[in-house]
Amino acid sequence: MTKTITVLSGLIRPLVESRLPDWVEPRFFMSKEEAMALAPEAEIGWFDMYDKKDMAAAVTAATKMKWLNSIYAGVDGMPLDLLKERGTVVTNGAGINAITIAEYVVMGMLTVAKGYRDVVRAQERREWLIESPGKVELYGSKALLLGYGAIGKLIEERLKGFAVDVTVVRRSPGANTLTPDQWRARLGEFDWVILAVPATPETDGMIGAAELTAMKPTATLINIARGAVVDQDALVAALDAKQIASAFLDVTTPEPLPADDVLWSLDNAHITMHLSGRAQDKMFVRAAERFLENLGRWHKGEPVEPRVDLTLGY
Repeated sequence: MTKTITVLSGLIRPLVESRLPDWVEPRFFMSKEEAMALAPEAEIGWFDMYDKKDMAAAVTAATKMKWLNSIYAGVDGMPLDLLKERGTVVTNGAGINAITIAEYVVMGMLTVAKGYRDVVRAQERREWLIESPGKVELYGSKALLLGYGAIGKLIEERLKGFAVDVTVVRRSPGANTLTPDQWRARLGEFDWVILAVPATPETDGMIGAAELTAMKPTATLINIARGAVVDQDALVAALDAKQIASAFLDVTTPEPLPADDVLWSLDNAHITMHLSGRAQDKMFVRAAERFLENLGRWHKGEPVEPRVDLTLGY
């Protein structure tokens, strides 16, 4: 029986090795060097590494690869044109981190609304506050949600439980929906602007000085997408001038954010170090289960999922 050479990150090894079908010949790597050495033989690859440049190098070297899998939802930094040219099928981690990221958005909104950071600081000072530092209720507030994939849908679902009025930006029109050419003119109506879009050339810098100027002075910008979606210099200027009330940023440019970056020093910027997807203990388990199910489909010639559209980039 001819076996399919499958090159996998050693991080996933304990969760998949004993459960791989007999037609798979697994080869595991623990470093970029090992990945690069194994890549040319891979027919199926799972080349996840912390450094996206290392990942892209291994993927580029995998000239025989027919299917690339990743735990990451974002495929920015991957050689998508090359993969498309080679006819490689790509599956990503869309939805694997969606629950925890949606919960993080709610946490961010409540943190800002109730002034919770000031409550924590008061506890550290052992000071008993009489007044609440935040008096905003989520109830009846208005949120604009840009990005309606797995994460966006779960954010909407959770915010409905708080009776937040959610308007979604998406291509197909519908109730409580704005199309991509409509939302900018309506920015001034929202208390929360939530970014959950994929990182593509189209979304790059979509929130800049003009958009920040159009927002309510009491509004909060929440970004759990990618740092590049926001013009960070314009955001720093808007926060510094109190042009908008605050920003809750799980993502920044660059990452990690340098210790001397002015963004750290702004009291109305909440920086959560791209932890939203990691704030769970099920990420690898979910990714392993999905991969094993997909292996079964692959062997039968059925489509694997969720499949990335290499032209759209998500």
